[in-house]
Amino acid sequence: MTLLNDDFLLSNETAKKLFHEHAAKMPIIDYHCHLNPVEIYENKNYPNLTRIWINEDHYGDHYKWRLMRANGTDEKYITGDGDEYQKFLEWTKAIQNAYGNPLYEWTHLELKRFFHIDDELTLENAPKIWEKANALLQTDDFKPRNLIKNMNVKAVCTTDDPASDLKYHKLLKEDEAANGFKTLPAMRPDKLIQIDRDGFGAYLKELGTAAGVEIHSFNDIIKAMRQRFEFFSSIGGRLSDHSLLTYHFKEATPAELDAIVAKGISNEPLTQSEIDQYLTMLLEALMHLNTEFNWTMQFHINSIRDLNHPMFEQLGPDTGYDAVGTQPDIVANIAKLYSKAQDSNDVPKTIFYSLNDNDWMQLATLMGCFQGDGGVERLQLGAGWWFNDTAEGMDRQLRIFAQQSLLPHFVGMLTDSRSFLSYPRHEYFRRVLCNFYGKLAEQGRVPDDLDKLGKIVEDISFNNAKNYFGFFD
Repeated sequence: MTLLNDDFLLSNETAKKLFHEHAAKMPIIDYHCHLNPVEIYENKNYPNLTRIWINEDHYGDHYKWRLMRANGTDEKYITGDGDEYQKFLEWTKAIQNAYGNPLYEWTHLELKRFFHIDDELTLENAPKIWEKANALLQTDDFKPRNLIKNMNVKAVCTTDDPASDLKYHKLLKEDEAANGFKTLPAMRPDKLIQIDRDGFGAYLKELGTAAGVEIHSFNDIIKAMRQRFEFFSSIGGRLSDHSLLTYHFKEATPAELDAIVAKGISNEPLTQSEIDQYLTMLLEALMHLNTEFNWTMQFHINSIRDLNHPMFEQLGPDTGYDAVGTQPDIVANIAKLYSKAQDSNDVPKTIFYSLNDNDWMQLATLMGCFQGDGGVERLQLGAGWWFNDTAEGMDRQLRIFAQQSLLPHFVGMLTDSRSFLSYPRHEYFRRVLCNFYGKLAEQGRVPDDLDKLGKIVEDISFNNAKNYFGFFD
């Protein structure tokens, strides 16, 4: 069988028809990614395959870095200043040992879809692949905007700090018609959440300057954030995103909050209880703002960051030293947060992702407690995230969603990627989705009706996200 042939991941005839006749033709909405709007705006060609694939100008692919380290590659050829062709060869060595890893399939899918290279990546043919890919990278089709447009992407949501001036989003908005896609901001207030980090006070000054608010109290923070919601909305923003590595529900009085904020500004040590109080009250306020502005609130929970402290000191965050979190009661604490929000009618549209798939059933059943208010599937179990971004992880997420709620309303896939070459992940997901429904049809568990099932996979692929987020209203 040819590597990644036309029917890979499609195990029955119904699945094949669903993908080829329905899912494959649908556009893409990439509602959560980490692409840099500066790179989209500047629209420069990448000089070689290493720079777009392994070490991009502003960051790199930590998925690949982990595998290269596991394969014994010297750090010089991962994040260091080693020769760029040798870095490509080191990645080739790693991928030759990656059978069964989704990166093996993603790598070859990207070679096929972007570069029309059907060969397996090996040391023997690496020089030929390097030469062909690098030549194509210098053409207009491989500039960032065309990489997005040519994959039939209609909207891209980047990840942006609340204090951002969104300069490049505003410039890209002027080019929207010519580009053929929207580039929209999505708010990620990590620095606002991290009250125990050095620089919190300096960040509040930055946020206050952006919002035109002097921040001295908790209410000042919320006043500034309201202004930022208004500003992001004016540029087309419709989502926020929140990283909760761990979470414990613990409320605070206004006086307690102001004292906690004052300690954070002064960089005084905070107790875990005080951190929990601040985060709980901040999330309650942000849930109110998300509800008021009709945004979707995303939560990424239960991960452990930067476990290798010496390498974190050397390379910084997002360099391949993170792992699955193990807080067993994190969903129970989130349930308390949502129960409180329900009392004031402040439950926003929400998508939950957990890096620990043991949380998925809890999240799916939790969300069933807060549906309603006339919206369709207002709370959703997000696509398999990060280490669960595999064929098996996707299939399990689909199964839990379907068994505990209404999967035909699912808003589907996102790349969560820093790479312009990651869009085939949507194809990968759609193949898993079609195979999921194809198996149900073949087993006689749902009607083997291609029109009905085809409409469902088309909706999950594109239409549901279009309607849910309102990017084109």
